[in-house]
Amino acid sequence: MSTLNSRDVYVDRMHRVIEHIDRNLDQFLDLEALAEVAHFSPFHFHRLFSAWMGETLGGYLRRRRCEIAATRLVAQPRLGILHIALGVGFGSAEAFTHAFSARFGCSPTAWRLQQLTTRMKSNSDQANSKPGQIQEESSANNGAVNRPKTEAPMKVEVIERKPTSIAYLRHVGAYGEPISAFWQTQVYPWMVAGGLLQQPRYGISHDDPNVTAAELCRYDAGCEIPPKFMALGNAHKTVIPGGTYAALSFKGTAREFEPAWTALLRDWLPCSGLQLDARPMFEYYPSGSSYDPATGVLECKLCVPVTPL
Repeated sequence: MSTLNSRDVYVDRMHRVIEHIDRNLDQFLDLEALAEVAHFSPFHFHRLFSAWMGETLGGYLRRRRCEIAATRLVAQPRLGILHIALGVGFGSAEAFTHAFSARFGCSPTAWRLQQLTTRMKSNSDQANSKPGQIQEESSANNGAVNRPKTEAPMKVEVIERKPTSIAYLRHVGAYGEPISAFWQTQVYPWMVAGGLLQQPRYGISHDDPNVTAAELCRYDAGCEIPPKFMALGNAHKTVIPGGTYAALSFKGTAREFEPAWTALLRDWLPCSGLQLDARPMFEYYPSGSSYDPATGVLECKLCVPVTPL
């Protein structure tokens, strides 16, 4: 499959799911069903959606529901607030009011009064005027897929990996700098005690921090282990599945991981003729990988499980 054609497949699928959302805002839209519409793996769909759209799936749904409701509040002034809330997929007037106020800074009732008053005072056609923040913010997305901006070509290898047994420690909490501290204060001493310093290392992020609350995000830090290795203390063992992976060489600090992951998913993957499957993404640190304690700069490969599109 050519690069152009594979990107077109991504664009088509994302347009398809956005169209499905916009046409069914009054329905319950769960991640699994939307992933099926887009023909992507449910396991990674939320992260792919965030990388492509620049906002989370939940955030997009809330924004679109509030924006459509804002239009209906003015276009249908006699329609009750609850009726409008249910018509865009909110379960109650209370839930609608909370989300709407967070989005526009005022209640639906206040918004309707403000907009109708403005229209009454104006002698010109207000159909194309800016209603608060709707046009200003929605114009960035306009209910459609944002085509990612491409800068320098990304150096990504498509590799085959064998299943790999690892032992690991788990961190639950915010990503970024806390992960660096976790490696230094807990993982490194554990590796020293187990005689594992020379083994290749892995970092597995199980949750997308754009979707999951920071305090619930899970991260496994560990290394390859010899046969019959006994995991001691709070360490666990697992097998990283083999198969095809896209590997991006990374050099930077912990704070730069998320932008690198996003660029890999948003910019490179749609052009590759490949898509994600349900295997985990991970950082791979080969033996001898560099790390500068003074600057926090490290080197690794960001590995994304892929399968033909």
